[in-house]
Amino acid sequence: MATDYDAPRKTEEDLNEESIEELKTHRSNKQSAVVDEDEAEAAEGFELPGADLSGEELMVRVLPAQADEFTCASCFLVRHRSQVAREKDGLLYCKDCEG
Repeated sequence: MATDYDAPRKTEEDLNEESIEELKTHRSNKQSAVVDEDEAEAAEGFELPGADLSGEELMVRVLPAQADEFTCASCFLVRHRSQVAREKDGLLYCKDCEG
C-alpha cells in the first residue's frame, strides 16, 4: 500500500473516534440470519441422479470425425491431428493421455 507522506497525520484520539463511529454504523446494519429463499423455487433447477429422463428429447447434430481429426485410443475423445502424441499398432494417442 502506498503511503502519502504529505498528508496530515491523525492523532490517536482521531483514530479512536473514527473506529467508534465505524462500530456504530456496523451495529445499525445488523444482518438477518434468515435467508429469504423459496425452497420449491430453488429446487426446480436441480436434477437428481437417476431421474427419469425418458420423456426428454435431445436436439443435437452429430458429425462424423473429419479428415483432420482422430479418436484417441485411451480417452476416446475426438481430437485435431495436431494433438497426436504417438501412434502404436495403428492406434493414435493424444498429448493429454501421453503427458
